[in-house]
Amino acid sequence: MTDPLNTLQARLGHTFADCALLERALTHGSAGGSKRRDNERLEFLGDRVLGLLTATALFERFPGATEGELAPRFNSLVRKETCAAVASEAELDRYLVLAPSEVRAGGRRKPAILADACEAVMAALYLDGGLAAASGFFDIYWRPRLDELAVIPIDAKTRLQEWAQAVGKSVPVYEIRARSGPDHAPHFVVAVQVQDVEPETGEGRSKRVAEQAAALALLKREAPGLLAEPEGPDS
Repeated sequence: MTDPLNTLQARLGHTFADCALLERALTHGSAGGSKRRDNERLEFLGDRVLGLLTATALFERFPGATEGELAPRFNSLVRKETCAAVASEAELDRYLVLAPSEVRAGGRRKPAILADACEAVMAALYLDGGLAAASGFFDIYWRPRLDELAVIPIDAKTRLQEWAQAVGKSVPVYEIRARSGPDHAPHFVVAVQVQDVEPETGEGRSKRVAEQAAALALLKREAPGLLAEPEGPDS
């Protein structure tokens, strides 16, 4: 497996002294085998390394931003969907070690598997080459995304809850109305209900995305003024 990994290492911006670390980072739990270790522990560490690099980059990129303005930007960069997108851009899917049944089930395209592998690779880079190696990966695939965050991302669920509380209503309740599609590409329909208010629905490829879409739809109808994007002095 080592030779084919040369191309991947170039994409990651680091040549591993211990290629076994990278191999482990790409090994999904479905692969099994008593002698094979999967990437779950590395995923745990990689999530924290990514968080540190992201928080540092945002702190430096937006010096005038408050904690409340940095938090949604941070969440946008470290969420599973972003990690899965980075994994696809780096073509990690080509190198994943999966059980044959998982491959047949479309495992190489499953966002959850891709996101976990991405975080595990971040940890492998950190363990092999320190923070500098992990930073190189971050700079290639995450830093360009910082410029997209000059405007604070809307957290529709939070804004909807704040609006509901401000007008004396109970907190919003979300309910999955439908789920369709294969495991690697599911589609959710979620409804949001606020006390004494007509519900709205939203759709997306994850429950979280569908909930955000539903909250946004309800806000557009009931409190469109809350959707104005505040601009910090640094943007």
